[in-house]
Amino acid sequence: MAGYELRMRRFTFAPGSVFGPLHDHRGRPGLVYILEGTITDHRDGIATEYGPGPGWPEDRNTTHWLENRGTVPAIEVSVDIVRRA
Repeated sequence: MAGYELRMRRFTFAPGSVFGPLHDHRGRPGLVYILEGTITDHRDGIATEYGPGPGWPEDRNTTHWLENRGTVPAIEVSVDIVRRA
């Protein structure tokens, strides 16, 4: 892991918010866990909703964008491996 670090972030998505644009995870694999609400993950033309609990993996093949289609805030914890600045 020389030159890399494990990063953990907490994001809150207000109702109707979008996390985009379309982006990839080449060089920064990770996992997402949903704490509250529902987040819709858009990839390969498919929209998948994730509620509280395990979310999705993000690897070199992941290209996606996210949104909160719900009426309450959605909170996720995102953990990934990134190059040290």
